[in-house]
Amino acid sequence: MKDKALVGIIIGSDSDLPTIQETVNILEYIGVGYDLTIASAHRSPARVREWIKSMEKRSVEVFIAGAGGAAHLPGVVAAETIVPVIGIPMPTLYFNGQDSLLSIVQMPSGIPVAAVAVGKAGATNAGLFAAQILARKYDHIAETLRKFRQELAQGIDKKAGKLEQLGIDKYIETM
Repeated sequence: MKDKALVGIIIGSDSDLPTIQETVNILEYIGVGYDLTIASAHRSPARVREWIKSMEKRSVEVFIAGAGGAAHLPGVVAAETIVPVIGIPMPTLYFNGQDSLLSIVQMPSGIPVAAVAVGKAGATNAGLFAAQILARKYDHIAETLRKFRQELAQGIDKKAGKLEQLGIDKYIETM
């Protein structure tokens, strides 16, 4: 999906790959092209800047940046571009990603980063949020998002029907 990338995804470490896979899954389901790389705000800042500029030349319309701990990567990306940036706080060993979340949401005035939940739920929502931004311009993305929402609702309806049929005890046994 690199050829027609509308979303640039950057993570600070290969340990973030299992989490960012959720973002990739959503973008692929919706049919949104992306480019994914690994670069560190602290250990490879020149690589981060070069990648951002290359993505801008390719007309990327949204950036997603995942980072843990000090979580500076989303802020660094936002400081280098006027393209919208969505930050994903990655889970961490000592604080379960709360440190990452606080770092991302405490951006200084003038350099905004949209923050999503910590971990895989946030990674899923980052992909969906990027798609929603793009859906304002691309009808095929909007249509796929509507389909996705319908599937979510149908899944809940199915679960509600199962609960009504089985009752709580039997339902829980089937989980």
